[in-house]
Amino acid sequence: MSTTTEETSSEAAVVATGIGKTFDTRDGEVQALTGVDLEITAGEFVSLIGPSGCGKSTLMRLIADLDSPTEGTLEVFGKSPAQARRDQDYGIAFQQAGLLPWRTVGANIGVPLELHGVARPDREKRVAELAELVGLTDFIDRYPDQLSGGMQQRVAIARSLAEQPRLLLMDEPFGALDEMTRERMQAELARIVGESGAAVVFVTHSIPEAVFLSDRVVVLSARPGRITGVVDIGIGRDVHRDEALRETAGFFEKVTEVREALHGTPVTAAAREAR
Repeated sequence: MSTTTEETSSEAAVVATGIGKTFDTRDGEVQALTGVDLEITAGEFVSLIGPSGCGKSTLMRLIADLDSPTEGTLEVFGKSPAQARRDQDYGIAFQQAGLLPWRTVGANIGVPLELHGVARPDREKRVAELAELVGLTDFIDRYPDQLSGGMQQRVAIARSLAEQPRLLLMDEPFGALDEMTRERMQAELARIVGESGAAVVFVTHSIPEAVFLSDRVVVLSARPGRITGVVDIGIGRDVHRDEALRETAGFFEKVTEVREALHGTPVTAAAREAR
């Protein structure tokens, strides 16, 4: 992790300093986040986990320039979030794929390129590359209603990578999928991210999912959200992430470590045996 100003501007994907966010509601002010300090290195996969309403998605929205912090400062690759958005430094994928039903898979993937005026030949080449990356080359002319939920999410991920962003923001992209599909998609995402080299900020409620995918897991408290723990997973980007990984002792140890950080108390031996 960078320690100097020069290193931070060149190596850090995200730097959050003293971030707080307060919303005005009909019932008064609601403090969603307070005192959040976080640095994410370029190419690093970081998951945000915590109880519902702890501000995970709010923090992601602040990074994405979809909202502004009430307190503190945010930098994305040494820029303001607004400038990073204009420079197309990041892509976003949400829980719902949000595909346009009248467009084919290829046309959906190419939406960002089309919006930014990329010439048709270059656009078609990039779409073909992305369809291959997410394993949908044979489905490029299909429509969303002809795809499974997992395939639709692959299209959404490909679309988020269309402009080769250095940062990928993902808000529970697999939350609506069944468990088997979700686990397959986790393995696919690990592969895709490894090939793209992008940093990832990933919001999830699933501890095993966070451990499986991440270099680090950042644990947030109940509202107002603040960072109460950071767990280094230590699996390594070069490790093939598949079903075998989920059965290793190291994987279970990290799941337990994150669970203890999340709940603030050690997991008992009886609870471990029950799992």
